[in-house]
Amino acid sequence: MTGHDARIGCGDAMKLLVFAKAPVPGEVKTRIAAEIGAVNATRLHEALVGRTLAVAVAADLGDVVLCCAPDVSHPFFARMQRELGVALEPQTGADLGERMAAALARHRPAVLVGCDCPVLSSAHLQSAAQALASGADVVLTPAEDGGYVLVGVHAPQSGLFAGMTWAHESVMAETRARVAALGLSCVELETLWDLDRPADLRRLRRLAPAWLGRERDA
Repeated sequence: MTGHDARIGCGDAMKLLVFAKAPVPGEVKTRIAAEIGAVNATRLHEALVGRTLAVAVAADLGDVVLCCAPDVSHPFFARMQRELGVALEPQTGADLGERMAAALARHRPAVLVGCDCPVLSSAHLQSAAQALASGADVVLTPAEDGGYVLVGVHAPQSGLFAGMTWAHESVMAETRARVAALGLSCVELETLWDLDRPADLRRLRRLAPAWLGRERDA
């Protein structure tokens, strides 16, 4: 299915929402920073955000929105908008669940991704859009660490996110349980891996050494 077909199948224009924090040393990729330093961890975060946005644009499914935390003021976000033509909007809400629910309520149907998956491809995004176009209420891409890489919905589903404890190995299992309790149809796609821990960094070194460049902060 092409991006154009996905837009028609959903009835409304598909949106791709990319969640990202401002690249501030000491506030992003903190577990990885212990191994490569805060400055290089921030550079890696910027590379992941840029790659995820490029993949989203290349998927050609509809508008790409960079949802920024804490707001849109960081110059990096303006550069992404200028270079890739994405829209910017602030994340709103007290925690990650509220921010995700709010973004998915503003834009629907929509597929939402973070920027921690270095193997996410345009084909993965197109598969998610196809699942929604085919009638699924929810589409999810599980992560190997027990969370998920991607979530897509046709309509607001705040029950999937409210009161969730994030960043632990039971997020995907709890989400499955909530999908079932809400009586929603769900498609799960191929499991992928996130770049969150030093072990993930070593995996990335093996797969794509060029991603890492300099190994020490200046």
